[in-house]
Order: sequence, then structure tokens, then C-alpha cells
Amino acid sequence: MGKYEDVFHASSEDPESFWLAAAQGIDWEVAPRRALDASGAPFYRWFPDGRLNVCFNALDRHVEAGRGDQPALIYDSPVTGTRRTYSYTRLRDEVATFAGGLARLGVGQGDRVVIYMPMVPEAAIAMLACARIGAVHSVVFGGFAPHELALRIDDAAPKVVVSASCGIEGKRVIAYKPLLDRAIELAVHKPQKNVILQRPQERAELGTDDLDWADLVAAAPPADCVPVPANAPLYILYTSGTTGKPKGVVRDSGGYAVALHWSMGAVYDVGPGETMFTGSDVGWVVGHSYIVYAPLLVGATTVLYEGKPVGTPDAGQFWRVAAEYRVKSMFTAPTAFRAIRKEDPKGLLTANYDLSALRYLFLAGERLDPETYHWASTLLDIPVIDHWWQTETGWPIVANPMGIEAAPVKPGSPTRPLPGWDVRVVDPSGDPAPPGVDGAIVVKLPLPPGALPTLWNDDDRYVASYLSAFDGYYLTGDSGHIDGDGYVFVMGRTDDVINVAGHRLSTGSMEEVLAAHPDVAECAVIGVADALKGQIPRGFVVLKAGTSREASEIEAELVQLVRDRIGAVASLKSVAVVAALPKTRSGKILRKTMRGIADGHDEPIPSTVDNASVIDALRPVLRSPDSTP
Repeated sequence: MGKYEDVFHASSEDPESFWLAAAQGIDWEVAPRRALDASGAPFYRWFPDGRLNVCFNALDRHVEAGRGDQPALIYDSPVTGTRRTYSYTRLRDEVATFAGGLARLGVGQGDRVVIYMPMVPEAAIAMLACARIGAVHSVVFGGFAPHELALRIDDAAPKVVVSASCGIEGKRVIAYKPLLDRAIELAVHKPQKNVILQRPQERAELGTDDLDWADLVAAAPPADCVPVPANAPLYILYTSGTTGKPKGVVRDSGGYAVALHWSMGAVYDVGPGETMFTGSDVGWVVGHSYIVYAPLLVGATTVLYEGKPVGTPDAGQFWRVAAEYRVKSMFTAPTAFRAIRKEDPKGLLTANYDLSALRYLFLAGERLDPETYHWASTLLDIPVIDHWWQTETGWPIVANPMGIEAAPVKPGSPTRPLPGWDVRVVDPSGDPAPPGVDGAIVVKLPLPPGALPTLWNDDDRYVASYLSAFDGYYLTGDSGHIDGDGYVFVMGRTDDVINVAGHRLSTGSMEEVLAAHPDVAECAVIGVADALKGQIPRGFVVLKAGTSREASEIEAELVQLVRDRIGAVASLKSVAVVAALPKTRSGKILRKTMRGIADGHDEPIPSTVDNASVIDALRPVLRSPDSTP
């Protein structure tokens, strides 16, 4: 572990030199002479005297270096039967032209543009076009409910909204224009213009404030890159807030570019000319960082996939993409692999594809249970890398850094903190928790480059949400422990630690036990209010395809498993087999929503839900532990 130790020690002992050295991987109009400005703490600023353009770093410099013919972005859409490859030259030119179109609409440095798009190349083009002219983009997942979109329009106050006529979810075509029109009707702020990409699956009827994407770019001159200060915002990305008002995570330009460029080599081991496939969506931070910006910053090839891991048309699509484009690193959510495993428990579909180029599988977005880790690791016979990070952080906090030094894997742990991240576990009083003892996971300030410097137009909320619980620390909102070897175990959100008759128990530990059962594809454990014990756990499991045993028999086995491995103190006496678990579009199981329904609250369905009908189907069994779904 000497090499990792050396790099981590360098980042801890002399972060100024470490990050200035990392900044040399970026082309600057004015190179920074300082790494960190701490004068405004707790509002830290990275590379305060630097100036750059992120789009130039992602596209133009690779063309100027003679690699314009290399594939930059590959669009693969099994839902439309479309495949398209953009070279660096072509992508630069299309981005420059759309940036020119935005400029003709009056969009300039610091102006906001909301992007409400499906997984099409034009979504990435719009993002990069904003970066090119110094505008601030805010991507909202295509198909979000009008009310939620209206909240984001009001908060970001965009000059222009960029959208599409429709998106495709499985076999359904979702018209976006009526959703956008309703959102603008609900919003107090009214954008000046809407640019609509017309898709052949369903065309939109345009109004007086709407422009056809094709017409806009046909008349637009290409725009040059506009250098901006390193601290200028690159984008706003909204994450759900506890008050109902979304929190606008701000991402700066310079720190983000440096951190992403460094992470591609250090964590993902991907460099110029190599291919990375991230199975996510540009509406989420994973899509921002590792579909669009990071691969292009290092001159790699990125795959933008419009489809699902299963059902479009089968559970072998990720293998097909990896084989066809010679993918080196694949990155997706554990829930995607649980879905693949549910449909193809033995992984037989991998035999149809040549996966010899695939070196790594990275998983993040939700806790990677050991059972899924073992299944994927055995099936692929390559390193399966669990890593942990958040919308707020922009890039991984804890990971096994493949480009520095691979550490021995401990299933259930994303390994150790990456350079730049000083991760601690504390008890409710803020005192250090002993090794192996669960507590709140925090990060000592300052956060490294690439992490959020604040929330959009709301410094007070930034401090209240993240910095006020423990002085001098960023509160991640996750709980877990660090073992004697320095490995971090993230067991779940802080509110997923339940109190059963005075015993603090992690629902993540119980989920590990349930997931180990050979018939279980995925599971969730929630804490439900109980008059006697305070809270009691209840389990919900989805079975693998082809399981023919009686549900009641499996449920009884699962209850006994938890009793055997955790003990009677867990008090898990109810496990229900269900058809599906409710999830966000990014794959997170909606445990909080399930818990609220089980406690008898009139729990609203979150805007981020992927399939609201799953929640409706679960309501009866959630409210009555003795009922069967």
C-alpha cells in the first residue's frame, strides 16, 4: 500500500503543492499560482487566481493536439435503434454552433440555461455549449413533473430553456413539451425562449416563445470559448431538500475540471483514446461528471446510452455496449446489476459478447451489498470497485484507486478515502468513534477541489445543511464506521440507523443478510415506529426470476437468517416478498417514503420516483405487516 500511502500523505501534508501539480493537467488562460483561498472560510475557493474555459479543455485542446478524428462521444440508443459517433472535431463544431445560437438569444457569461432533455447527444452538446460561452447550465432530468421543474426554473431563473419534443422510457414515448408548458405556467420566472429538439418519435407543437433546435443552429455562427475565473459557476444541479425546496448544488469551473481530470487517471484508470461507459443519466451528478465532463477532459471516448440495463430488449445490453465499443471501464449503479441479476441470475448472456477489453466495473449511487459484489466479481472475473460519493461532492470520496494502487477488497466497503478527503466517523457529541463503531460520517474542512463551494443563492442554507452539525466538518448525512485498516463502511443514510429497545442497529447490516439468500434479487429494510420498542425493522425482498418456491417459506427463512447472524435483538419478524421496490430514477430505493407510509403518514410521492405505481402497490403491505402483497 506504499504508493497509495505516499499519494495520500502528499495530499494531506501539502495540499497546496498537490493540487497545483494536479492543475497542470488542465489548460489555463491564466494558470493559478495559488491552490486554496481560505480567507472566506467556511466558503473556500480553489485556484482563485486562475482563468480557464472548461469546454476548451474538453474539446478544442484535443483537436488542436491532432486527435480531432478520435471518437469523443458514442450515442447508443436501443430504444430508437440509433447509433452515432461524434469525433472530437465534429463534437467541437456542433457545440460551437449551438453556443452561437444561445449567444444570439442573448445568453452570456453568468446567465442560466435549464436543460430538460432525454439521453440524446444534444443534451451533452447543450451542456458544453453553455460552458463554452460562460453560461451556467442546470440539467433537470427529462420527464420530471411540472411542479418540480417549475421550482427549479424559479430558483435558477434561466434566460433560456432547452428541451426536446419527447423522451422514451422503455416502450413508452413521453411528450415533454406539455410538461414544460405546464411548468412555465406554474413558475413565477418566465424564460425568454425555449429551444426544442424535435424527435421523430413525437413532434411538438411550437408556440411563440419556442424555437426549433434545427432552425436555431442553421442560422448560428460558431462561438469561441470565453475564459472565466476558476471560481465562476459551471452548473447548478438540484438535489432534494428536506423542506420541499430543492437545493441547488453549485459546481465551480476550475476546481471541478482539475478534480475530474485527476480522478480519471487515479480512480478509473482511463486515459486518452480509451473508452468509458457510464450507465447513468445526464440529469444526475454521475452523468455530469463521468458521461460528459471527465472522459472528455482527458481525451477519452464516452458512451451515452439511451435505454435501461434490462428490457431494452434484454439483460445483456450493458455487455453488448461494452463489447462493441471496447469499453475499458464501466460505471453504473448497484441497482442496475441487481436488475440484471434478477433477469439473468447465472449471467448466461455474457457468453454472447467479447468482454476481453473490459478491465473494471465501478459501482456507486447506492450501497453495494456484498452479494451483488460477489455475483458481479465471479461473473466478470475483473475488479469490481465499489466507490462512494454524492451530488454535493462531484467526484468520489472513498474508492479503490485503480490508477494509483489496487488495494485488497473488503466486500461491503468502498475501500479507503481518496487523496484530498479527510474522512472521519463521530458520535452524536462530535467525538471520534472507535474503529468498527458506527457513527456519522463527516469530512474535515476544507473539502477538496470539485466539491460544492455553496448552494445557489443560499449560503445560509449551505451552512445549516452541511456545516452546522459538527464544527469544522462537512456532514455527509451517511452513517457507518472505519475499521482498523482505515477502510470505510457506509451503512446507509443517518436516518437508516434505527433504535430497537435502546439498541442502535443499522438497517444496512440486515439488508446484507437478506441479500445473501440465494433466492433474493434485491431488498430493503426500514425501521417502523413501535409503541413498545421505539422502532422495529421490517424487510421487503424481490425474488430472482424463475424462483418457484412459496413466498411464505422464503420469508420464514429470511427472518431466521437475520436472527442467526445478527441476533434476536434485531427483532426482525416481518419480511414480505414484493414484486418491486420503489426507486428514484438514479436507482436509490425510497426507504424514507416507505417508512413514512408504514408509520401511517400521508407520504407524498417524491418527484424523483421512477415508477409511482410501485408505491401504490406497496401501500397495503407497508401499512399492515401481516398482509401479503
